[in-house]
Amino acid sequence: MPEVILAGEFKHYGTSHLVALAVFVLGLAAAVWVGRRQRGTDEARRFSRVVAVAIPVFTVPLQLLQLTPSDWSLHTSLPLQLCDLAWVAAVYALWTHRPWAVGLTYYWGLTLTTQGIVTPALLQDFPSSRFFMFWGMHFLIVWAAVYLVWGLGLAPTWRDFRLAVAVTAAWAVAVFSFNTLVGTNYGFLNRKPSTASILDYLGPWPQYVVLEISIVVAVWALMTWPWVALRSRQTPDPSSVSQSRPSS
Repeated sequence: MPEVILAGEFKHYGTSHLVALAVFVLGLAAAVWVGRRQRGTDEARRFSRVVAVAIPVFTVPLQLLQLTPSDWSLHTSLPLQLCDLAWVAAVYALWTHRPWAVGLTYYWGLTLTTQGIVTPALLQDFPSSRFFMFWGMHFLIVWAAVYLVWGLGLAPTWRDFRLAVAVTAAWAVAVFSFNTLVGTNYGFLNRKPSTASILDYLGPWPQYVVLEISIVVAVWALMTWPWVALRSRQTPDPSSVSQSRPSS
């Protein structure tokens, strides 16, 4: 018998998911194009700050809506997911272009947030407010990361990598402890999501948590190395420069 999908229930790779993915890809291309046009100009700072303001203007009202009695759930309404931190990091990164904030946006956006885009833990379909909240938040985080790094060229360093690992570890410990105390599952640190996800391929708890952490750290290192290598090739060696100068 064919699978029965209740009205208003989100379906992986159904129509609304495919439309969302198409919008996501178009946004990626636009972020790179706009960023490269603005690279090294004053327009980049102005545009970044406009987007930095636009993100909370979109996100905060929808998060507050989840705290209202009609939409409240202890298990889903609290802003404890990593993308709740990621959009704040994206706002600060866009406003200041600080390397550490750009790094957090880059690492969180291009791995953990994109995982949610590919296999979303979402039950409500279009036009639910949670549907718009989920996709809008995830898209804005990734688009910001792509704009800042591939567009403006604000590439991460090993220092940014180490900071991202440390901050993420602190978040994981805090949220795991909260989940254990109150019985929630933010970050899917205490059990797998009820919907299909990449975690299904990593074994039972706590094995999947350990493997996920190991994979994420390894991927983040691979995401850092090319930029560091490129930067080292573009920066002239001081010793070679001094040796090339004619003696007086």
